[in-house]
Amino acid sequence: MNTVSRNLLILAAVVAVVTLIVLSTQEQPKEEVAETPVPVEQAASKVGLIDEARINSADSEPGNWLAYGRTYEEQRFSPLDQINKESVSELGLAWFADMRSNRALESTPIIVDNMMFVSSAWSRVHAFNAVTGEELWMYDPKVPGAWGRKACCDVVNRGVAVYKGRVYVASLDGYLISLDAATGNEIWRVNTLIDRDRDYTITGAPRVANGKVYIGNGGAEYGVRGYVTAYDTETGEQVWRFYTVPGDPSLPFEHPEMEMAAKTWKGGEWWKIGGGGTVWNSIVYDPDFNNVYLGVGNGSPWTRAIRSPGGGDNLFLSSIVALDADTGEMKWYYQTTPGDNWDYTAVQDMVLADMEVDGVDRKVLMQAPKNGFFYVIDRADGALLRAHKYVTATWATHVDMETGRPVEDPALDYISEAKWILPGPLGGHNWQAMSWDSEKGIMYIPALENPLAYAMNEEWQATGTYKRVVGGWNTGIEIGNIVQVIGAAGVPPKARGILKAFNPLTGEESWAIEQLHYWNGGVLATKGGLVFQGNSLGEFNAFDADSGELLWTFNSFTAFLAPPMSYQIDGIQYVAILAGTGGGDLFSGELPNVASVTYGNRGKLLVFKLGGNTDLPPPTAVDRKIPEQPDLQASAEDVQRGEKLYHETCAVCHGLLVRAGGVVPDLRLMQPGRHDLFKEIVLDGILAPNGMAGFADLIDEGDSKRIHAYVVSRAEEDRKAAADAAAGED
Repeated sequence: MNTVSRNLLILAAVVAVVTLIVLSTQEQPKEEVAETPVPVEQAASKVGLIDEARINSADSEPGNWLAYGRTYEEQRFSPLDQINKESVSELGLAWFADMRSNRALESTPIIVDNMMFVSSAWSRVHAFNAVTGEELWMYDPKVPGAWGRKACCDVVNRGVAVYKGRVYVASLDGYLISLDAATGNEIWRVNTLIDRDRDYTITGAPRVANGKVYIGNGGAEYGVRGYVTAYDTETGEQVWRFYTVPGDPSLPFEHPEMEMAAKTWKGGEWWKIGGGGTVWNSIVYDPDFNNVYLGVGNGSPWTRAIRSPGGGDNLFLSSIVALDADTGEMKWYYQTTPGDNWDYTAVQDMVLADMEVDGVDRKVLMQAPKNGFFYVIDRADGALLRAHKYVTATWATHVDMETGRPVEDPALDYISEAKWILPGPLGGHNWQAMSWDSEKGIMYIPALENPLAYAMNEEWQATGTYKRVVGGWNTGIEIGNIVQVIGAAGVPPKARGILKAFNPLTGEESWAIEQLHYWNGGVLATKGGLVFQGNSLGEFNAFDADSGELLWTFNSFTAFLAPPMSYQIDGIQYVAILAGTGGGDLFSGELPNVASVTYGNRGKLLVFKLGGNTDLPPPTAVDRKIPEQPDLQASAEDVQRGEKLYHETCAVCHGLLVRAGGVVPDLRLMQPGRHDLFKEIVLDGILAPNGMAGFADLIDEGDSKRIHAYVVSRAEEDRKAAADAAAGED
């Protein structure tokens, strides 16, 4: 193995370039056509009877978990204390369910009146008896497998909403669906997409309040325009829609906020690429002000030099936007990263709380977005109260509290040369939920530090132009030559995951636990003095909330991303969590000791109680021995070209350097039959029903052969290295 390859083995664990692949282009947005909801069956359910009054008084029934973050405030703190520091050693598995999925599981279960409602990959919805684990029904929206290619960050779903006898789920292919909570029968479904020819997806959980269900979308990397829509819960009819970035400025603005926002986009033709600004995760309802807060994502493309070459803040990218929940009219906004240049989304979970700030009682909103700063904002008017770094952030020195703007470090401008920058596109914190203990005044954050070597797109550097390609990513940074970019950027900063107890007012840490890898699960704090989190090694852990001491662990042999939750039925407290990794970090691929690499990624729902004694089936290690490769006649030039094409079109799922992380197939392990069908798979899409759509729109048969040659070359290099290592041990 040469020096470059050896270094890249190390850097693969560092880079975690999120899903920054496949260059893109899209057709111009089509005129929006309203779609009438399709009623299937009227609900007559007496199951799942949740309404605003019940959620607002959630603390009066702490045994239930009625909404995405338990309450409208989304603090994700459980007031249950039967499982506590003294008793947690007796915690054991009560029951589990095989979720029949090998993709990432990211949902939080909803518990209401002894029933559990939870979503899984491909937007499926499951209802369980929360005590016995019996599956009562399962609903499959039948998302076309080929739609998986449109999903930047896996075919995930983060949850459902339950309201007045109905369960609401948003499907990956852009439908909002109402189900009967008792039966799982479909009541209505409505198309939420303004243009189904564009590569929109939905992975987030809907929110429900005051007879309306709110949902956003994803797809910024693929060239879409962000918006959030409110629908009538009974009929599925659209109530209002708020766009988060302006469209074509030569056309009428959809609402006054877009006219204001358009003045902050200068030069370029962002609307042709899409603009971005998707609200793919956090939407929070505030009953105190009747607001809906939107967490807005990155631009399309990421790089502002291409997106808005004349400068400007590019509203409302990377912003928190407060809307009237009934009308969709904007009340205020705060932009965390003006002119975002790094994929620093502000879609991370937002937490509402009442707290004293500088001697004044305030109703605040707190967020730890990707950019590495923790924000405390007054919900009444959007005023910035605090902005502390919660992880290493090199792109900016601090936030100016007078202006509310970050002060960028000009030395880390990557427009002319590659630069390692922290945070990378995975952020200092991603979608994995944090938890707020109001009594302690501490936020428990699943933080991470993983850098990216940012460099401008090769074509743009050479010509000053950026060419879009239909069906792929629009980042503006160099992807195809990422191996060379990494080499040019020099020694990378350290990558790590950190679970930390953070004081939002002072910026101080009570404790911090460094983890083996950066990509871990969300957290739950409880009144029992515990903090629960699952990690990439497959360990589900309970920590002392005051000291960070590890008090209990359970090895599920499946890596975690989802946050835990807790509920209580008949005097027995349970802790539940989904196990199954993937999501936005498929690119980094094969990392040591990660459970998905060792044992595969069979998704499970795990439910624990004191005295639980259920055993998981023993795991079977995956055979990762690389077979002998076919003898391909390919020139060095073809292999080199194949490397670039692979990282542009394949690596987002199959991993950097053809080293997959155990979620999707590792192409180095292909058997002869797969090699024989490589063209049919890659070009013709014969495995599209499984999520592997064809790429004939991006590459031709010659390109397919070049990619295949590179895959074989990399596999053979790693096979020989493994053989040499084994021989050295003898």
